Amino acid sequence: MDQREFTRRLLLKSTAGILGTAAVGRILPARAATDELRLWAAPIMRPFDTWAPFEEKAGVKLAWSPKSASADEALSKMMVGGGRKLYDVFTDNGGGMEDAMAENGVIAELDPSRMTNWGLLRDEVRDPNGEAAHSIRYQGKVYAVPYIANADSLAYNKSMLGQDYDSWEALFDPEFKGRTALQNDFGPTMTVTAIYLHETGKMSIKNRSDMQPDEIQGVAEFLIEKKKAGQFRTFWNGFQQGVDLLASGEVAMMSCWEPIQRVAAKKSGQDIVYGTMKEGHQVWNNILMLTTDAAKAGKDEAFYKVADTVLSPWYTTRQLSRFGFASLTTGMVDYMEAHAGEFDVADLKATLKRKEQRYAVAGNAWQNVYPTHLRTYQEWWSRVQAA
Repeated sequence: MDQREFTRRLLLKSTAGILGTAAVGRILPARAATDELRLWAAPIMRPFDTWAPFEEKAGVKLAWSPKSASADEALSKMMVGGGRKLYDVFTDNGGGMEDAMAENGVIAELDPSRMTNWGLLRDEVRDPNGEAAHSIRYQGKVYAVPYIANADSLAYNKSMLGQDYDSWEALFDPEFKGRTALQNDFGPTMTVTAIYLHETGKMSIKNRSDMQPDEIQGVAEFLIEKKKAGQFRTFWNGFQQGVDLLASGEVAMMSCWEPIQRVAAKKSGQDIVYGTMKEGHQVWNNILMLTTDAAKAGKDEAFYKVADTVLSPWYTTRQLSRFGFASLTTGMVDYMEAHAGEFDVADLKATLKRKEQRYAVAGNAWQNVYPTHLRTYQEWWSRVQAA
């Protein structure tokens, strides 16, 4: 089943539920005033204890609803679940979602000229022909604003292992049987596994971000074989479990988000390192999108204020400091040096340097939560989970 057929079935499947809800008189909240935005976003969008500093900087009041890391939930809610009436602005769950949302009329086309800080974006995303241009565009038109980005890698406990690692090979090496972990999500886990298998010559995979059915099967079967052999201690779910696995020493290494490594290292006091893998990494950015309903209701001006704020070094430097996430923008180094009393400048510069090293690896593949053969991914991932 290809992407369009999956979307069609998703729409048909959900229509009955929506009509049933309407029949019992579900009333959606009235849309807020134009100076307030209803934001559905992951907690990582907020590098502050509260939204107050952000609201003050942007000059916009936010009514925030926390968003989970489930791409399926986001696709369902925004395309068939009335999300456009509930929220004005929302974040994605990784690359490819902007295509699905734009294709189905959920999000509004954006005008970069209305953002003062648009010019701070790096060429690879701002330039329509840039390597990351696709991550905010649909059919060449801009539909999103990036607010964080990264290249996900392998975290390993150097205090425990006594050496550095620069290959995904270690994650699958029988020497570390039962002491490794992977994320319980088909997107990042199958992508980094595909990168490893392709770059080491074990499989030929044309597009590691959008595999064909036989390639998906091959990657899944490799993971199933390793899982049955006891290679993995577990498949982690959620930030806290990831931190606990690393900090406790329960696992010696695992594929994970960079903030997990940072918090685990601080919590444990051990030298837990976020490496650069020679085969490549899953690279991604997270984006902000404006719903078509909000645009029609005159919420676009408030959206552009929020967009300018997330593109500013004031915001991106604080994201880097709190969560270890950077962005596809410039200006952070100058900003942190000008406000040295607020940041550990040397640490943040070192973090940025390591990110640039990861971004530069030739085998990198972009995250794609809406691949062409999504159903095949889901079906084979279910087999990996059940193995």
